Amino acid sequence: MLRLHVGKNAPKYYKGNWSFDSKKDALNFEPYHDLEDVEERYISTNSFNFLRTITQEEELVFRHVYGRDDTTYDTRAVELNDIRDLVLFLMPSEFLRPKFVEFMHHQAVYHLLHSLTIYFEYYLRMVEFVLIRRDEISGETAQIQNEQTNDVKRVFSVYLSQYRMLVARNYSVIIKGEGDLEKFYHMKKLVNISQSIWDKNFHEQLLACSTQIVWIAMHRRAYNVIEMEMNRLFCSEHFVTARAGYPIFTPAEKSLLYGRNSRIMNYRQQVSPLIQELQKLNNEDLPILWIGKRKYRGTDIRIMEMELEYIVPGPQLRLIDVAHGILGHPRKLYNTILELHWPSVRYSNFSKHHDPYFIVRQPLLKIPKMDEMKRRQMAETYESFYKIKEINDHPSRAIYLKWVKRDKLINDYRSGVLLTSTLLRAENELNSTSLRPNVDQIIADYKKSVAKNRKR
Repeated sequence: MLRLHVGKNAPKYYKGNWSFDSKKDALNFEPYHDLEDVEERYISTNSFNFLRTITQEEELVFRHVYGRDDTTYDTRAVELNDIRDLVLFLMPSEFLRPKFVEFMHHQAVYHLLHSLTIYFEYYLRMVEFVLIRRDEISGETAQIQNEQTNDVKRVFSVYLSQYRMLVARNYSVIIKGEGDLEKFYHMKKLVNISQSIWDKNFHEQLLACSTQIVWIAMHRRAYNVIEMEMNRLFCSEHFVTARAGYPIFTPAEKSLLYGRNSRIMNYRQQVSPLIQELQKLNNEDLPILWIGKRKYRGTDIRIMEMELEYIVPGPQLRLIDVAHGILGHPRKLYNTILELHWPSVRYSNFSKHHDPYFIVRQPLLKIPKMDEMKRRQMAETYESFYKIKEINDHPSRAIYLKWVKRDKLINDYRSGVLLTSTLLRAENELNSTSLRPNVDQIIADYKKSVAKNRKR
């Protein structure tokens, strides 16, 4: 629990810009007296304003209260939970409701965000490929496409659809509202009346937070592409508004990016593209629905690659030479709001021959073999005997309440209330007369924590 005490020697932090004064021949620091008036303080996502940057007071509160503890597992690497906590701190105040905060900490939502990160890593590469090919086949020096080029495009499109199936599977678990997700379901018990307005707002908030999380995970690039595709995935093209920054794709490019199962119908009968991916599955793609649930046994190399990419934790992605945005990168390379700190990168001495985090190297689309689709159809799938079990740490109710009190804590700190230092907190605990666990209990808890982390 957070402990606060009032003091007069509150540290003053400043945020501003450095500029060169030619008259004085020196650097001049111009602080922001009110960051609310600075341009680009906010970024709009589906009409919700998220913070783009934070003041030094807000940064201190986030690092002291909401940041991940140094004693947690893989604390030196960037995890998806780090990005989620940052977005929860940057999101609007109307999102701070106990039910929504608890929902964002649910394991099913974590799986959805994880699959979205994998999907958009591949999707952004595909968009880049489409735009490059658009320039190559147009103009005075246009290139001629052959049949092999079309075969490669078909394989790329199928791969993207497979990642979309993974997202659709995790999303369908949420919308069914079974098990402990029933409390977030829109139908009231007994009376079976739908809470339509509440469900609409809940869905829009989830969509906005997911867009922010994926955008930050993708190095804060291609925001308009991510936002447009996110709205299309969960809603359909009927609900994608036209904006100046959104890319415009030709019908051929849409068929490549959106897949063979994408259908546009009357808005009364239209279902989201995610659900469309599950309505028509090929036999060779059925094992995708079990990725992360049970171990795949078969001869399909593509399924093995997807399974390895999905079940390997972010901090260990470098071991399989895979990039999922900033996941698994050393935290020392990033600042508080997970922006790349280039001086730290410069002193890390990365090169094309030594770059396990794809900071210098450019993640590329691997050219598949020409007979890739035939090989997959001839692959065999055997009965699986092993289930994949996760080790989940369920947050306590105190953590949910801490997030709900976010604005109050920031306002208290700005009004002169200091966050207790580690030394003062230790002195208060020593002087406290409350009952504390004995030495044997502390040792037993430590051994239990070590055994759990080693299983990971």
